[in-house]
Amino acid sequence: MDNLATCTLGDSAAPAPTDDATAAPNPSSPPDQGTGTGQSIVCPSVADKLPEIPAAAQAEVDRNLAQLDKQIDEANNRLATSAGQGGPNFVQNAILGPLASKRGAAIDRIAIAIGRVAQRPTGLDDLATCTLRNAGSATLTAADFVDIQEVPAAEQPEAGESASTGTFVSRCGTSSEDHTNKDNAITAPGVTNGAQAQYDYVGNLSTDAISTNESLSDADTTCRNQADQSAYFWPALLVRGADGAEPDGTAVQPSSVRLEYRGNPASEVTAPPQFLRMLAGDARAATNGGDEARPTFTCTGFTDRLTDKYPICPSGSDLVRVFDMPSCWDGENIDSADHRTHLTFPDEDGACPSGTQAVPQLRLTLTYDDVPDAEPEGTNVPFAVDGFASEGNSPTTDHAGAIVVMSEQLMNKVVQCVNGGKKC
Repeated sequence: MDNLATCTLGDSAAPAPTDDATAAPNPSSPPDQGTGTGQSIVCPSVADKLPEIPAAAQAEVDRNLAQLDKQIDEANNRLATSAGQGGPNFVQNAILGPLASKRGAAIDRIAIAIGRVAQRPTGLDDLATCTLRNAGSATLTAADFVDIQEVPAAEQPEAGESASTGTFVSRCGTSSEDHTNKDNAITAPGVTNGAQAQYDYVGNLSTDAISTNESLSDADTTCRNQADQSAYFWPALLVRGADGAEPDGTAVQPSSVRLEYRGNPASEVTAPPQFLRMLAGDARAATNGGDEARPTFTCTGFTDRLTDKYPICPSGSDLVRVFDMPSCWDGENIDSADHRTHLTFPDEDGACPSGTQAVPQLRLTLTYDDVPDAEPEGTNVPFAVDGFASEGNSPTTDHAGAIVVMSEQLMNKVVQCVNGGKKC
């Protein structure tokens, strides 16, 4: 495990993964231990290489995986703010060295937590190396935008004979400035500011970094049906102002939020468990390579077209973000180490993979009626989603999460409506 603490230097012009995805050093590139201008620190994934995590160790493992993410971002922030300082070994001595010590401690805590109740994980030596790589272009430009009228309509799987075609809408209002934070209760539980971006919420009024299943169950909700205490959240949309007047952006609230539970085109659905964690998209897609990214953007009047770029909507059309949650449950777990393998997406035909069962698919639809419709020009762009500093506000990083907290009676109604072909 000690080998995992070591961070070394490499160089590559291509985007490289952070702690959420394995990063291989480039052996053909010479080390650069300068001051890090235009570079970023990336480290191999720990979560991807862990064995199945016992329930008794899950909370401790989650906390430390989130700490690993936070450590990488703090190191990258230090790298950016210290550009030009020190001598040729400044980055190694002042940033990478301390980072290695912190990573080693966090990784040890993960191994110890698992080892208390199961076999301690081994064979993680290939995760030893972190790299300093050229960041490439992290600046948002007009190339990250597309005219929605040029986006082709998305193909939808046809409903089969056993399809569940009903829907259930939970009315929970729109997000409020009274409930925003920079926490992510799914990917960074217990870590304040673990998301390092503003999140908006509807539903459960208590959702933050220190939320537990018990605290969520005891909290009030914005939902009209008080039996829905689920937490629904997403990163804020930032409006940058005319002519780039506000480069950091100002968060704007959606004018409407629709929470719709939908069926499966190949089968009936079953009730999901209480406290099921749902995650769509990847907050680090720009550096992870985009495998978990989902197209989320569209415009009113064009909602059959989804794009992974920011849309340019025509006059009279509003910006829309659509998040379809995964809906194939493993039948056992409410969460997993990567927060994905317990709940996966259906295949192209809409069927769930073998060994999983269909649950109602949650679709979050956010509409914004106060977003500038100015054409992007160069690096002067009208809006972007908030996110990790290393991701450059890339549209591919858009994502949303939910934690299911519903009474058994209400969830049974959801399932009955969906399987019965009703609109509730």
